[in-house]
Amino acid sequence: MAKFQSYVICTSPRSGSTLLCNMLTATGVAGKPKSYFHHGPITDWLSYLNLDINPSLPESDLLAAIFEAAFETGRDGTDLFGLRLQRHSFDLFVEKLAVLYPVLASDRQRIEATFGNTLFIHLTRLDKVQQAVSYVKAQQTGLWHRAPDGTELERLSAPRDPIYDAAEILARYDEFNRYDRAWQSWFDMQGIQPLPITYEALCADPIGSLKDVLGQLGLDGEAASSVVPGTAKLADGINQSWETRFRMEHLHSDHL
Repeated sequence: MAKFQSYVICTSPRSGSTLLCNMLTATGVAGKPKSYFHHGPITDWLSYLNLDINPSLPESDLLAAIFEAAFETGRDGTDLFGLRLQRHSFDLFVEKLAVLYPVLASDRQRIEATFGNTLFIHLTRLDKVQQAVSYVKAQQTGLWHRAPDGTELERLSAPRDPIYDAAEILARYDEFNRYDRAWQSWFDMQGIQPLPITYEALCADPIGSLKDVLGQLGLDGEAASSVVPGTAKLADGINQSWETRFRMEHLHSDHL
């Protein structure tokens, strides 16, 4: 029996969250973790969850319906709710929870009032240069995820050739470091000891990492045995050349 009613994967882009979320879903026992609370107007949340509700209703009524629908969708017929929470969506998420539960004193209390006893997972990428390069290249090429057989899983724009952009890579490098610091500060403030997972460990042993998560949740790790990782790395020679060039150009800066 699960020790928790929910789990939240606290992360940032290009950290392996799609791989982890898809594997957790594939177990059939760990819900369907997705980004149910993207940054944007709550009318987008209504659309994402296919809720046919009058958007002119009081905000608290809309939010109650949204969070209830997300909870059911994220459980996916199991006893466990899964959520991926990107750091850039975090502020809006906790702001809206505070509308629902204004008398509760902390973000953690509001999350657990909504989703039950919650395991927090901190999924991070140790090599921030690789993370920044991966993000910038995906933005430029439009391709964000690909299956092991080469099939495109997620494309957000038409294909175009990537062009090295040191300023953009540096901006993303700084941003991803800020995200990690912000997560850690929040964990400390909320009295949370998250389950740490790195992108590097996840990619090196995806099934082993999945079993670790299931074990922490109080689930049978054997549920991971039949899971086949469904995403492939997009990194190639372009990534490597950009990483090498960026490290050389900024080797003596304060950023690296």
